[in-house]
Amino acid sequence: MSWSIAEASVEEIDALNILKATLLAMRRAVLGLSITPEHLLVDGIHVPDCGISGQAIVKGDSKVQAISAASILAKVHRDQLMVQYHQQYPQCSFHVHKGYGTKLHLSEIQQFGILAVHRKTFNPVKSMLLAAQAK
Repeated sequence: MSWSIAEASVEEIDALNILKATLLAMRRAVLGLSITPEHLLVDGIHVPDCGISGQAIVKGDSKVQAISAASILAKVHRDQLMVQYHQQYPQCSFHVHKGYGTKLHLSEIQQFGILAVHRKTFNPVKSMLLAAQAK
């Protein structure tokens, strides 16, 4: 058994777009495995280009146990990353809202400003940056 977790940076997400950055992170995760898989099963509609055959399965996390397990690993990793962001930015409640666009998160962006970990091409951050430039 082998597993690997990989990321795309905020800068890569903003430069590439969320889909391409997600596929890049998936490719990194596959290439980080200690065992080369024969076939990839991916949740969604796209398979990363890894030189390995693969199948995209819509709602795969509810249909295939291996995809469910990968989804859990990714969620736990992301939640841990949000706790680290809270430690880095204690004025913000990343450990609570997990970076999702909740009322709390949006109010913290208004109060404390845009941080290095915020994706600049995603609303409401994008709108705030455009509004600031227009002034």
